[in-house]
Amino acid sequence: MKILIIGAGIGGASAGIALQRLGHDVVIYDKMRENKPVGAALSLWSNGVKVLNWLGLAEEVAALGGRMDDMAYYEGVSGEVMCRFSLEPVTTLTGQRPYPVARADLQGLLMETFGMHRIHLSSTATAIEDDGEIVTVTFADGSTDTADMVIGADGARSFVRDYVTGGGIEREYSGYTNFNGLVPANEAIGPVNQWTTYVAEGKRCAVMPVADDRFYFFVDIPQPAGLPYDRADGVAPLREAFGSWAPGVQALLDSIDPDASLNRVEIWDIAPFHTWVKGRVAILGDAAHNTSPDIGQGACSALEDSFALATAVATNTISVEDTLKRYEKSRAARAGELVERARKRAHETHAFDSAATEAWYESLRGADGAGIIRGIVGNIEDSPVNLGVGTL
Repeated sequence: MKILIIGAGIGGASAGIALQRLGHDVVIYDKMRENKPVGAALSLWSNGVKVLNWLGLAEEVAALGGRMDDMAYYEGVSGEVMCRFSLEPVTTLTGQRPYPVARADLQGLLMETFGMHRIHLSSTATAIEDDGEIVTVTFADGSTDTADMVIGADGARSFVRDYVTGGGIEREYSGYTNFNGLVPANEAIGPVNQWTTYVAEGKRCAVMPVADDRFYFFVDIPQPAGLPYDRADGVAPLREAFGSWAPGVQALLDSIDPDASLNRVEIWDIAPFHTWVKGRVAILGDAAHNTSPDIGQGACSALEDSFALATAVATNTISVEDTLKRYEKSRAARAGELVERARKRAHETHAFDSAATEAWYESLRGADGAGIIRGIVGNIEDSPVNLGVGTL
């Protein structure tokens, strides 16, 4: 088949590789001018890594990933260690070590593996027409392309989603702003092989190790949507929010170069919905299940979509429409459940219910990690890529 993918992000590029390796003629279009991903890095839990292994990229992804052996929570203001434990059970129970990775590195790897000559940048889709046999996509410059199947992987503000659903699906504010970026790894912040998180007052500062001796940092501040921010302000909002916090947090703030690596992102998501397909057109990734990052499954869920889509295309032969409906049925409920879990987690961690957040803080004190590991593995165990995942 000829297949067009709208969007060259993690979901679109991985789907492109998978469908290409099945022998299809795949072309990707994206409105971005160059590879400048939103966000500095992402969590690749075992389910996401397994999809990349399946795509033949196991060694390359391992090289991009940080060595994250342990996890620890610290009381944000005092710096007191609340708990520290090994993440080895995640690897043992799932069969794959998780990796935090720099988003640009992973997206670059996927785009290069797919083939840059098959990716058309600066291409914004403006119309889709499906006559039952061929789908025609029109772009902002007036050009068109046709295919047997079109996949919309065009993000949270998806044009293709509006075509598939008829519109009306709106993002909802999650209640907090996230600052993120990359800094040199620094033991003053936390051990270089540890996922370190400082929590207090419904806020958090966290770092994860990524390749090349760097930390990926992400900082959450509960606040209303739409507050003004000028990039010239740099880390000033972080100083204001965390000025009285522990020395490790101050070391993080001192490490941030706002000109080189500081992103500010209001966190929005979309309530789960189950219409992912219209005729020969389907959606995946954030277009289908935009989620908050509170359980680290956004990119992994997009990779699961790619796995499920390629499996459906490889194994069903009635029609393109039938194949896509089977893909939809295999993914919508699972992806929606992860969105809801992330919402619940955001509510607990950001003091939207202060009593619940205080109870969570108390549960962290002296914890052996078993409950946290159980939650992480619980997000992974129902993945379509798993042949078998153990439980605690």
